[in-house]
Amino acid sequence: MIDPVVDKIQKHPKYLELKTKRNNFGWLLTFLMMIVYYGYIALIAFNKPFLAQRIGDGVTTWGIPIGMGVIVFTVVITAIYVRRANKEYDDLTAAILKDVSK
Repeated sequence: MIDPVVDKIQKHPKYLELKTKRNNFGWLLTFLMMIVYYGYIALIAFNKPFLAQRIGDGVTTWGIPIGMGVIVFTVVITAIYVRRANKEYDDLTAAILKDVSK
């Protein structure tokens, strides 16, 4: 049994646009995250000597800032998604609900 309101929403052109935009952007960010994360893991697996090189005369190696970069990248792309969701996706959702509730 399908609710008529749900059926109207699913057939609404703005809903299809929202779904397409959200999915495409989500896959893009997923792809970027996988490149960064698996790139770091591949670097650990195949080039440990590079990651073990010290930066300057200190005890910090290249692995630490690169690993921190992976974490920062994750936070940044999450913030980008949240910002886009709060602006563009919420506006589309509100427009869909307004049209459907008429």
